[in-house]
Amino acid sequence: MPKLSRILVPVEFSPRCRGAVQYAEALSSHFHCEIVLLHVVIPPLANFSSFEAMAYTSAGDLAREIAENRTADLEAFPCTTPDDTAVRRMVLEGDPAQSIVEFASGENSDLIVMPTHGYGPFRRFLLGSVTAKVLHDAICPVWTGPHMERAPDYSTVHFQNIVCAVDLGLHSREVLCWAAWFAREYGAHLSIVHAIPSSATRLGGFYFDPDWRTQLTRTAMERIAHLRQELEIEASVAIEAGEPTVVVTTAAETLGADLLVIGRGSTPRAHGHLPTNAYAIVREAKCPVVTI
Repeated sequence: MPKLSRILVPVEFSPRCRGAVQYAEALSSHFHCEIVLLHVVIPPLANFSSFEAMAYTSAGDLAREIAENRTADLEAFPCTTPDDTAVRRMVLEGDPAQSIVEFASGENSDLIVMPTHGYGPFRRFLLGSVTAKVLHDAICPVWTGPHMERAPDYSTVHFQNIVCAVDLGLHSREVLCWAAWFAREYGAHLSIVHAIPSSATRLGGFYFDPDWRTQLTRTAMERIAHLRQELEIEASVAIEAGEPTVVVTTAAETLGADLLVIGRGSTPRAHGHLPTNAYAIVREAKCPVVTI
């Protein structure tokens, strides 16, 4: 059974990070869970030969001053939680993505909340690559989205419509279980979306027999019905043929999704990359996306 007792929010002080914190605040208000704000300082060794670094006697002096400044910045970064929950603020030095993933694992974080992009003095390290690596390597679910800077105040965040996209692979049960649990927690309506890829219904410019598409739809409906029965889930179901990214993001927008839940797959790490559709869905979705 999913749970939410500790949320990790990587912070690099952009407006998008403030939006991520607002979603974490909303979740903490509901689940009464701890929030950990984490900032990772990239070691300044690569920059020690720069003009600015000439005032320092050693790379260690520069690193300590940067860490002290970031610690002060993090202490001032706004975060509000209910009285019975805590906010921890941590500053680490290292590779941002690796540090986030290792910290989340070591601290048994149940969720990582972060924007898809970032800003800051090390912008080239933060523009998408950190989030992509975290999505690839993290064990726990990751909550992200490209529009975090437009997040509402945490007190007005609500979840009425949850959309869960499943590809009916082995990982689909875990994805649907998390989405159903979250929907029950908020009394939200759950919709299940499945895309039949265009490659399954046509080859080049030639379409397969229409009966084949009907059979694919019927089989998908049967497998989803089995999952719903096994997990005791009440949900509406939509099955469409087309490119998965388009089908899923369009369905989420049409259904007024407050949250989209998708899978990262159970074996992508072994292949060295996330499924292409997962990246595209995270980029294109209008609402926050949780990848499981």
